[in-house]
Amino acid sequence: MTREEKVLEIIKRLRPIYPNPITALNFNTPFELLIGTIMAAQCTDVLVNKVTPELFKKYPDANAVSKATPEEIDKMISKVTFHSNKAKNIVEASKMMVEKHNGEVPKTMEELDALPGVARKTANVVLCNAFKINSGVVVDTHVMRLAPKLGLTDNDNDPVKIEQELMVIVPQEHWADFANMLILCSREFYPKRANDYSAGPLEGLFI
Repeated sequence: MTREEKVLEIIKRLRPIYPNPITALNFNTPFELLIGTIMAAQCTDVLVNKVTPELFKKYPDANAVSKATPEEIDKMISKVTFHSNKAKNIVEASKMMVEKHNGEVPKTMEELDALPGVARKTANVVLCNAFKINSGVVVDTHVMRLAPKLGLTDNDNDPVKIEQELMVIVPQEHWADFANMLILCSREFYPKRANDYSAGPLEGLFI
């Protein structure tokens, strides 16, 4: 089975389980997803989802956050890892969106990547989940762990190289859904602590 064939088989098996795969971060607007994704770096989505409701109630958009101080944001996200640095990035990113994008979240990789606290993975999460734009493949810790075990990449520690390889073998129209399905499948059936890949929906596909 070629890598391209295996990708299609993975999609075939996971689509019935996750017909509308989406990030586990709770959001109502692109802005909320952007800020939540910035906060989720090296932090669990579960914890971020506990913090964001009160944050967005007080600061619902970039205009509101741009008028806050990093210290004010920091107090509201203090449970999140590296909260002080993230608070500074959230305020600076909001100011940039107000100044350069009329307070809106930009819709291109280049513009998102230019925002403080935003790297390619964060930009991909926003583009894929908020705007349904397939500009890349989200490579988080789950994808980074499963992709090599499925034989889809020769890399196991370089997210940029893994993404480049996946973008070649995964049809572009499936980039967003493929990553989200793998992430959801990893959490549900193949958690890292279990280290058992002999069963589950991807049984027989691991190398």
